[in-house]
Amino acid sequence: MTMKQIDEEKTYKYVSSQVKSLTGTTHVLDDSGKVASDLFATLEETLDRVAEQNPRLAAEKSEDGSAVRMTDLKALLQVSLAINSSLVLDDVLQMVMQQAIELMQAERGLIMLLDDNGELQTKSAYNLCREQMMEEDFRISSSITNQVARTGKSVYTSDALADDRYAQQQSVVELHLRSIMCVPLTVNSKVIGVIYLDNTNQARMFLKSDLYLFELYGQLVSNALHNAAMYNSLNTMKRYNESVVKNTPTGIVVLNAKGCIATINPVALEIFDLNRDSIVRVGEDARPTVFVDRLPAGEQHRWRKMITDALVTKQELAEPRYFHNTGYIEKVLSIKFSPVSGLPDGTDGITMAIEDVTEKVLMEKYVILSEKLVARGEMAASVAHELNNYLSIISNNAELLSLNIDREKFDKVKFNSKSITENIFKIKRFVDSLMDFSKPEPEYISYDIRHLIDDLLFSLRVQPRFKLIHFTLDLATEMPSVEIDVGQVQQVLMNLLNNAADAIEEHAVRMQAENKEFKRQIGISAAYDRVLERMAIEVTDNGIGMSEETLGKLFNLHFTTKKHGHGLGLYNCRKIVEQHGGELLVSSKIGDGTTFKLFLPRLQPKKAK
Repeated sequence: MTMKQIDEEKTYKYVSSQVKSLTGTTHVLDDSGKVASDLFATLEETLDRVAEQNPRLAAEKSEDGSAVRMTDLKALLQVSLAINSSLVLDDVLQMVMQQAIELMQAERGLIMLLDDNGELQTKSAYNLCREQMMEEDFRISSSITNQVARTGKSVYTSDALADDRYAQQQSVVELHLRSIMCVPLTVNSKVIGVIYLDNTNQARMFLKSDLYLFELYGQLVSNALHNAAMYNSLNTMKRYNESVVKNTPTGIVVLNAKGCIATINPVALEIFDLNRDSIVRVGEDARPTVFVDRLPAGEQHRWRKMITDALVTKQELAEPRYFHNTGYIEKVLSIKFSPVSGLPDGTDGITMAIEDVTEKVLMEKYVILSEKLVARGEMAASVAHELNNYLSIISNNAELLSLNIDREKFDKVKFNSKSITENIFKIKRFVDSLMDFSKPEPEYISYDIRHLIDDLLFSLRVQPRFKLIHFTLDLATEMPSVEIDVGQVQQVLMNLLNNAADAIEEHAVRMQAENKEFKRQIGISAAYDRVLERMAIEVTDNGIGMSEETLGKLFNLHFTTKKHGHGLGLYNCRKIVEQHGGELLVSSKIGDGTTFKLFLPRLQPKKAK
């Protein structure tokens, strides 16, 4: 017997049972197979009642099937809107079962999904009252659900008790199950689970048209579950990425095309001494925070240039050493700019990875001596001066360390102890360098002048004589490296800065005696002349200035205007510059300060071998 014949027979039995319940007559048909005339009206009434309980039967009275299609499509549309109204997986599972029970008028239903081991796990179960059921209260035939999950084909029976395939199953017999439907849930032809419905009431018998509709519903459910799973996966990945960004030891700042902050992690907030509550990120408000606006005014121009270059070129750029002054402490930063696309506002931008390399820089070997001395007595004075500078820093931090411990300011305690350790290390480096005091010939290497100036200021600013001086830097961003003896050129600049500090102090004393306000200032600029292929460095101060007569003797050996000077500093500076093939010039005026101009060629002439 074919399945069609089985379904027709079951439908006949079902209609017969309805007639019997109304008429008390077992035989609806006579021996010739024709409907008895006296029962025709009763049978027609019975069919109307069955149709009321099964809308698709009523709709099938339409000859072209348009009524049933419209009814089913309307129902599916409403169901689709309901189950796709959320992307939260648990919410979708509950709505799926509620809508399935209501759509198919089933007494019970459940949805099962395959786990990582390929086993079906119940995710949601409901009854006709749309009440959630516990798994232990919902006994079904596992063979049916496993069969559907394994084969990917639907199982349907309109009367399980009369169906040889299921009549002997314990759950069918004990629960008196009549109608059963179970359809697979598939995504990209892969079964992800099953959805199951059953009825014990013969009046709610599932028909073949119910199965077709239920299979369509199953596909809608599959898509909804897939979308919910994808959303959950994206949320999990988002939380993971946020956790990585938050906990990475490197500062991360993401900027959009306008330089506004899209992302900033706690490390970056600490590096730049920013408060998270004062930052409005892209997507949080119509006016997000512009990153450069939160930096010190003196650094904004250089940062704006670096960020603009990274946005325009859309290439990875790096700034190995950037000296950042928070106002409380100066830090050395290593910055890497990388392009990024798909920001929350739909634009492209850049990611900045910022690392605090202050400790690393402090560990590097750089020139410590203020000048290469030619006399043992001068060396002793220089050594004593340098050691006193470091010991003063150590002494001050030792006092602050004790005070901060009493005040329980442990973040500052860490800073004090680190400063003590660093300066002890500097003393060791200084002493080691005395063993390599003088070299007969310069050792030229290709070096970045910006780094040389930044390194020098980083070590000088902590000294008491420079703490009250405001430094202004104007260093061009596009400068090639220059072939120099790093130690000698740094010696020249250190000498010029020490002289500037002396002149400023003398001017400050005079201004104070006249009750006038005075702001100590030193300006340092550097730029590359591409025509003459040389580097130009200027050191300008607002010190006491010099007369024309003093300027004429300034670079002479043993000439000095200081009480305890020896007249070696500027003489050696000009000698070093000339040895580099460069030029050292000076201009000054009494009361208006002094400017030294240092010119160095980019390349040194090659020596014949």
